[in-house]
Amino acid sequence: MSLSICLLWQCETPTSTQTVADEDGWTDLFNGEDLTGFKKLNGEADYIVKDGVIIGTTKPNTPNTFMATEKMYGDFALELEYRVDDAINSGIQIRSNSLPDYREGRVHGYQVEIDPSDRAYSAGIYDEARRGWLYPLSLNEEARGAFKHNDWNKVYVECIDNSIKTWLNGVPTAYVIDDMTAEGFIALQVHSIRDDSLANKTIEWKNIKIKTENIEPKAGDFPYIVNLVANDLSEGEQEKGWELAWNGETTEGWRGAHMEAFPEKGWSVDNGELIVEKSGGGESENGGDIVTEKEYSAFEFQTEFMLTEGANSGIKYFVTEGYDLGKGSAIGLEFQILHDELHPDAKNGRDGNRTLGSLYDLITAEKESRYVKKPGEWNHARVVVMPDNTVQHWLNHKKVVEYKKGSEDFMDLIEISKYKDFQDFGRWEQGHILLQDHGDRVAFRSIKVREL
Repeated sequence: MSLSICLLWQCETPTSTQTVADEDGWTDLFNGEDLTGFKKLNGEADYIVKDGVIIGTTKPNTPNTFMATEKMYGDFALELEYRVDDAINSGIQIRSNSLPDYREGRVHGYQVEIDPSDRAYSAGIYDEARRGWLYPLSLNEEARGAFKHNDWNKVYVECIDNSIKTWLNGVPTAYVIDDMTAEGFIALQVHSIRDDSLANKTIEWKNIKIKTENIEPKAGDFPYIVNLVANDLSEGEQEKGWELAWNGETTEGWRGAHMEAFPEKGWSVDNGELIVEKSGGGESENGGDIVTEKEYSAFEFQTEFMLTEGANSGIKYFVTEGYDLGKGSAIGLEFQILHDELHPDAKNGRDGNRTLGSLYDLITAEKESRYVKKPGEWNHARVVVMPDNTVQHWLNHKKVVEYKKGSEDFMDLIEISKYKDFQDFGRWEQGHILLQDHGDRVAFRSIKVREL
C-alpha cells in the first residue's frame, strides 16, 4: 500500500474519540472512553469516565459545575440516560452559553431538570441563572410520576425553531415556546451542595446521542404549553382551543366598563403591550376599567403582566355591569395584581387575602406555592373556571388558589367580605373579563382565552 493511500485511509477511518452518524442520523456525543469534545465550566466538581459512563461527583465549596460540549447546537433531538443519587439534584443544559459579559462567564440557559426530591420536577424546564422556572411540573401532574429512583432514566429532548419539548421515560413532560436563545452548548451539571454531608454523591450519564438533521417532530400530548413569545398563538395552542383575547396591536375586542367604546384616555398600546397608565392611584378614576366585549362562563384565561413599584391592578371575571356604583371599579371576582411589598392594600383585608394572586378580599393565595417576579419583570397569571364551578388561580404556573364557586364555604366567605351587601354576588353564571385601572402603571401582553 502506498503512503498516499495509507494516509487517505487514516483520514477516512474514525479514531476511538471520533463519532459518526448512524443510518438514522444519530451521532454519539460521548465516545464512551473519555471526555473528548467536552470542557468543564464554572465549578470544580469531579467528572470521570468508567465502563462507558460519565460519573459526576459533588464537591464542597464549589459552585455549580458543568461538563459542556465544545460544539454549539441549535435544532436537534437529544437522547440520553442518567442515574442520580436521591440526595441531590442536577440538570442537563441545552442551548446554553457561558459569555464573559454575562455574570463573568456563568453558565446560563435552558435546563432539563433532574429532581429526585418529593417535588418531582424531573424533565421540567428551568432557565439556569436567568429567568428561573419556565415549565415546572405543577403544570403536568402525570409526568411527576415518570422518574425512576435509584435506576436509569431516559430523557428525550426536542429543540426545533422556538419549540422545546421533553419526555421522561416515554412520558411527555414539558413544552415551552421561547425565542430568547436559538443556539448553545449541551452540558451535564453537578449541582453545588449546601453542606459537606452531601459531598461525594454521584450523578451518572450514558448513551448520549444527538441528531441535528431531518428531525421528525415527535408526537406527544402535553397538558399545557408555555408560550413565552409575546402575543403569539402557536399551532399547538390553537389545537387546544386557545384564542388571542387581544391582538397586540389595537383595542379590538375590548371596551370600557359601563361604556360602549374603549376609553379615550388612561390606556395605551405600545410595543405589543396593553398599558394602564399611572394617574395617581385612584380606583377607576382615569380611563377606567376595560372589559372583554364577550362574556364567558366556563373558561381559561391567561396573561403576562408587568408591575411597577407599588402598583395595584387586577383581573376580574364574571363581571356584571348591573350594579349602580356611581363610581369605582366594576364588580366581579378578582385575581389580585399587587406589588405586595410597597402597596398598603397587602396588609388590609383578612390574613393577606388582598395580596398578589389572591381571590381579592376572599381567599389568600398560598404563600408556599407562590413564585413572584419583581417589578419590571413579566409575571404570568391564569384563571381557570371549570364547568363544575371549580375555580383556580395560577401565578407563574403554580396554583395558588382553588375554590368552588357557589359552594357553602364560598358563600360564607362573601358574608364576611366587602361584597356582602352586593345582591347575588358570586352567583353569576357568566360575565365579562376585566383588566383594572387602579391609577398605577401596569402592562399586559399575551392575553389569551379558551372556553371549556
